[in-house]
Amino acid sequence: MRVLIIEDEALAAKRLKTVILEYDPDIQVLDVIDSVEDAVYWLENNSPPDLIFMDIMLADGQSFEIFEQTEVRTPVIFTTAFDEFAIRAFKVNSIDYLLKPVEPELLKAAMKKFRSLSPRTEDLKAVLESLLISPMRDREVQPAYKTRFLIKQGDKFIPLSVTDVAFFSVEDKLSFLYTTEGKRYMLDYTFDELDKMLDPQLFFRLNRQYITAFPAVKTVHNYFNGKLKVYVKPEVAGGIVVSKSRANSLKMWLNR
Repeated sequence: MRVLIIEDEALAAKRLKTVILEYDPDIQVLDVIDSVEDAVYWLENNSPPDLIFMDIMLADGQSFEIFEQTEVRTPVIFTTAFDEFAIRAFKVNSIDYLLKPVEPELLKAAMKKFRSLSPRTEDLKAVLESLLISPMRDREVQPAYKTRFLIKQGDKFIPLSVTDVAFFSVEDKLSFLYTTEGKRYMLDYTFDELDKMLDPQLFFRLNRQYITAFPAVKTVHNYFNGKLKVYVKPEVAGGIVVSKSRANSLKMWLNR
């Protein structure tokens, strides 16, 4: 079973992971995310886990905002210190609502409930996948992500393939494309628009200011408090800092 933990308190996350693995050592904890922003990013750039353990009060807001910003296709067990959100929790994907600190017996009961539901969940997934795939069997599948850019420079246009891109950056609220040859071009797209139109197999959003292509990454160094520092080519002075909550996702992306 593949499990994702969304929890902003390091000690609570560590305890929850311990309780989960005591229940079943074969469970794979994919990642621990501490914010709404990073949770949305993770869910949009990774295959859905089998189960999510989700705190309600996160570093940058309530976890209900995750459901408003992206599709969550996974059952959720909420873990929180507050009991007043229970009714709202069951309006989303919740199958249980556990108060902190999570006790082993209560987690065991929640997992039993999840396992009793999971066969039907898998059947539903199979039906949905068949509905999505069957209409496309007899038609040409169009590429989902951007493959080229047409850069306007003065009175001329410069065509660029995404394979020519080293990374993108935000500078003074403007978006720029840096090529593998070190050339810099301004873009008309916002950073959020770029993030959605780029293939996540080829590009990774390091932070709010940089999106890198895989070949541009030269080295990755451990930084303080669980963060990483990424050095790219063309060089960015001082390197690019990746948050602790995004560090594991970066390592997974680099090691695909």
